[in-house]
Formats: sequence, C-alpha cells, structure tokens
Amino acid sequence: MLEDSELILNADGSVYHLGIKPENIGEKVILVGDPERVKKVSKSFKKVHFESENREFHSITGIYKNQKITVLSTGIGTDNIDIVLNELDVLANLDLKKKKWKKSFKSLKILRLGTTGGVQERHSVGTIVGSAYALDLGALHLFYQFRRSENEKKLTASFHEYFHQKYPRVENKFVWAFEASESFHGLCEKFKIVQGITVTACGFYGPQGRGLGRLELNYPHLPNELKDFCYQGCFITNFEMETAGIYMLGKALGHQVGSLSVILANRSLNQFSENPDREVEKLIQIGLEAIIFF
Repeated sequence: MLEDSELILNADGSVYHLGIKPENIGEKVILVGDPERVKKVSKSFKKVHFESENREFHSITGIYKNQKITVLSTGIGTDNIDIVLNELDVLANLDLKKKKWKKSFKSLKILRLGTTGGVQERHSVGTIVGSAYALDLGALHLFYQFRRSENEKKLTASFHEYFHQKYPRVENKFVWAFEASESFHGLCEKFKIVQGITVTACGFYGPQGRGLGRLELNYPHLPNELKDFCYQGCFITNFEMETAGIYMLGKALGHQVGSLSVILANRSLNQFSENPDREVEKLIQIGLEAIIFF
C-alpha cells in the first residue's frame, strides 16, 4: 500500500497534479505542451465528457469517431513529463481507494503532438516529423531503473562515439537514447510522415545552442554539430523538450508511445513560420486521425 506522502490525492479523490479520476480518462491520450492547445484539439470531439484545469495541466476527455480520447497539456520539459506519465499510469493501473496496484495492468496509447525546431535544411517549416528515436540530453532517466532494448543500447553507444569526436574533452555518458513503440513506426508509414531522431533538451536556450549574447555557451553550434549524425538511416530531425521522457517512462510502464512534431523553426536556415497557428492546426488534424489507428 502506497503511503499518503508518496501518492498524494486531492480531497475529491483525483490525482494531485492532473486533477483527474480513473473514470475521466480514455485509453488513448493525446499530449500537448500548451494548455491553450487542448481546446484546439477537443473542438473536433463529437461530445465532451470531462474537463479539468490545474496549473499547466488542462485535460478534456470526449468522443472522436466513436473512440474515447483524452487530450492533456503537459507544460514544458521532462520534469512535467515525469508528473504526467506517472499520474496517468496511476489512473490506469492503481486502485486509488486501496492505494494498491491492480493484478493486471492496462496499456494506454499515448501520442504527443508538439512544436519543434528542425535542424535539417531539407525539412522546411511546416514539415511534420515522427520521432522514431529520442535522445535525452537531460537527466530524468538517471532516477529510474528500467530495461533498454538492444537497439536503444546500440544507438546510445553510436551517439556517444559521434559526440566524443565532436567534443573530445566532454564526458557525455549521461545521454541515453529511447525508441518509440513498434506500432508508432507503422503509423508514420501509413500517414507518410518523415521519421528521424529527436533530441530532447533540458532547456530552450543554451541546451539547444541558442545564445542571446549575455552568457557564453559551451555548445553554441549544437544543432549544426549534431545534424550529420545518422543511425540505421535515421538522421537527427529536430530539437524539443519532452519526447525522450515520454518514451522512457511510457515504455517502462508498459504503454504504447509516439511523438509527432511540426517544425515551426528551421535552425539551419534561421527561419520561423509566418503562420504557426496554421501549422499547429495541420498537426492536430493529422494527430487526431493517427491516434484512431494507434
């Protein structure tokens, strides 16, 4: 039985941060960063059954094409992903009244829809990319024990070797690689979505090689330095701040996970979308159709 200090519940019995009860979520979950984007997704629902808002966590559950789907905002960063993935798993697999795990575990299907910065010149602003793999440049994975696939181990070792050639004085063993669920690869093929490697950074500025002039960066050309890295035909396509956390925790907990991102900024060409709302809307429509088949 979990102690009250380890699993905190609200007075109404909902999980502490998300403000959701088990009956409030669908087995298919769309994750977005921006709380305002939740409404943009749910406007396509035929019917809405539930809505909750707490801090950066805004959730709506409803019906889309006869399927019960939850759309939930995570806010920014893998620190928030740690909260969201753990509390979603609690909702799916824990008896909240007894605070005990159920005998059989349910597998959620979790699809992230995010905005991102592209690093390849050939991927213009507005391109939607699927994260076949994600490299975690943060530290979330250091706090959990889990099994990694042979493919994830090989990609991690390959990246370490490449990074060491670029930065021979830097110890980069903290960077680990994670892979999307197998079903996600088929989903990208079905919808003809470009697949690549996503870099999940622990910040928006320095950790993604953005310098504003006041502070000197250790890796000022990081996107350009990494864009030539290739593993089994996959190049690094984009930088963002959540996907590796979703892949690591989601797969370790037995859920199916995938991530689609629309490129709003092309870092190689120094371009930003002239109409980001239009690009996000395109991503949402593709994401809604994709999760039906996930």
